[in-house]
Amino acid sequence: MIKAMKNSNDKNRVVIKVGSSVLTEQTGIAKERMLNLVTLIAKVSKKYEVILVTSGAVAAGYTALKLDREKKISKKVLASVGQPILMSSYKNMFDIYDIDTSQILLTEDDFDSRKRTKIFQQIINKSLESGIIPIVNENDISTTIEQLFGDNDQLSAHVAYHIDADLLVLLSDIDGYYDSNPKENPDAKIQKEVYKISKEELNASFTPNSKFATGGIVTKLKAAQYVMERGCDMFLCSGFDLTTAMEYLLEGRHTTKGTLFRAKDE
Repeated sequence: MIKAMKNSNDKNRVVIKVGSSVLTEQTGIAKERMLNLVTLIAKVSKKYEVILVTSGAVAAGYTALKLDREKKISKKVLASVGQPILMSSYKNMFDIYDIDTSQILLTEDDFDSRKRTKIFQQIINKSLESGIIPIVNENDISTTIEQLFGDNDQLSAHVAYHIDADLLVLLSDIDGYYDSNPKENPDAKIQKEVYKISKEELNASFTPNSKFATGGIVTKLKAAQYVMERGCDMFLCSGFDLTTAMEYLLEGRHTTKGTLFRAKDE
């Protein structure tokens, strides 16, 4: 596996991943939440190099074309319709801050080929060097099931490792990793820091909260396990209220919400 070499500068590198449930709502793109995200990235990019991994293409496509997303070809059509809608929305909002963006579509195969891996590493490095925010999504339009991660939690973890990120941030529909299911246990508490994830936790059933989501807490734990084993921290927090993310990234404060998964070599 190839580990990228960062360009020499004084900025650490952060991958921010946002899920479909945060970005979209029944009527289309959740514009206020997307603008809040873009505002966060604009502020964070003054301190860090930022790569955005985004979901939302299929959900965005569904707002324009009502197809059954359970059917493979329909999901591909929705993604093809939704991808330009999603990117157009991002462009309009990043333009407010005079920030340019690039679009990078990847599959699992791109991480298994030395030549292809090196190409996307170079594209991301050059984009960041030029002050451009790379926006990464999975290319589920012209690919087979075998070529896909299937969820952007795993994609973001692989991106974080291969571009030598210092931190992966997952903005989710949950505000941290609880010691039990908060929907079933009102006394469940957020675990502020996690150093180890058990096999039982990693093998639990997927529980996506949105019909357009492809993961759940288990895919986030697998993403955490992947980066932790490779020397990168992961911070899981709410994408609906970005206060926790803002405090952690800009002020280094970690108060009551959000879970920090600590890299194993720290």
